Amino acid sequence: MSRAIELPPIEDEEAARPRWSERLAALAGMGTGWRTIAAKELSDNILNVRFYVLLAIVGLAAIGTVYFSSQGLKDAAQSVGEQARQYTGQAPLFLLLFTVTGNPLPFPFFSLISFVLPLIGIAFGFDAINGERAEGTLPRLLAQPIHRDDVVNGKFAAGLAVIALILASVTAFVAGFGIFRLGIVPSSDEVARIVAWVIVSIVFVAFWLAFAMLCSVAIRRSSTAALVAVGVWLVFSLFFNLIAGLVAGVFAGGSSDSLDSLTQRLQELSPITLYQEATQALLNPAVRTVGVLLPSQQDQLSSAAPSFLSLDQSLLVVWPQAVALIALTVVCFAVAYVLFMRQEVRA
Repeated sequence: MSRAIELPPIEDEEAARPRWSERLAALAGMGTGWRTIAAKELSDNILNVRFYVLLAIVGLAAIGTVYFSSQGLKDAAQSVGEQARQYTGQAPLFLLLFTVTGNPLPFPFFSLISFVLPLIGIAFGFDAINGERAEGTLPRLLAQPIHRDDVVNGKFAAGLAVIALILASVTAFVAGFGIFRLGIVPSSDEVARIVAWVIVSIVFVAFWLAFAMLCSVAIRRSSTAALVAVGVWLVFSLFFNLIAGLVAGVFAGGSSDSLDSLTQRLQELSPITLYQEATQALLNPAVRTVGVLLPSQQDQLSSAAPSFLSLDQSLLVVWPQAVALIALTVVCFAVAYVLFMRQEVRA
C-alpha cells in the first residue's frame, strides 16, 4: 500500500527562500572587504611618520631642482623661441620648468621623480605582507569576515593612493612655485600634458609597488625583501644599459646599425627606460617619436614639416610604453596575488 508524500506548505517554501532585498544586500556586501582594508591602511599610512618624511624629502628636492633650473630658463626660453619660429604651434614655455637643468643640480625635475618614485613604491610595499606576518597580526586579519584576496587588493590600493597623493601634491606645488617665480601661466594643453604625465608616473610607481609586494609575499623577512627590491632597482637604474650593450654586442655581429638597434630594444625591457621615453614625449611636444626607428620611419621624420605635436598625437607616441608599464604591473601583482592565495597562514 503506497504512502502519500507530504509536501510542505507553500507558505513555508516562500519563507525559506531568500528575498530579493536580502540577495541585493548580499551582493552589495561582496567586494567591500578590500575597501575596508584599504581605508585602514590609508589612514595608517597618512598618520605614519614615513609619509611625512617622504613628502618632505621629495618636496624639498623638487623645490631645489626647480629653483636652480629656473635660473637657466632664460636661455632655454630663447632657444625654444627660436625653435618656435621654425615650428608650427604654441611654444611650451611652462613645460621647461620640468625639463630644464641648472647649476649646481645637473638633472631636471622629471629625472628626480624617475629616480625617487621607485624608492617610494618600494618603501610602501616591501613590508606589506611579511610585516603583518612578523607581528602576528596576519592570522587575526584573515579571521575577519573578509575574503583572503581582499588583504592584497586593499594594501595595494592604499599604497598606490598614498603615493599618488604625494606625487600630485609635489607636482602641484612645483607648478605653483613656477607660476609665482616666473610669472608664466600654463596653457590648457600644457596642463593636460602635466596631468597625463602624472598618470603615467602613477602607473610607473604602481609597478614598483607591485614588485615590492611580490617580494613581501615571497620573502619572509622584511629586511631581505627590501634588499632584493632595492637591488633590482639598482640593476635597472645603473647597470641595465651596460648589460644590454654587452648582450647586444654578443648577438648583433659586426654591424653598427644592428648593434644600436638591438641595444635600444634590450634597453626598452627596463621599466625605467619606458617611463623616461614616455616622459620625454609628454613633456616635450617637439619629440615626434621614441624607441627604435625603422629606416622608412627615419625617412618620413626627416621629410616631415617641423611642428609641435598636439596632446593626442603625443599620447599615440607614448601608448606602447604606457601599455608595457601596465602589463609589467599586472604581471607582478598577479604573481604576488597567486603566491599569497597559496600560502599557508598559521596562528
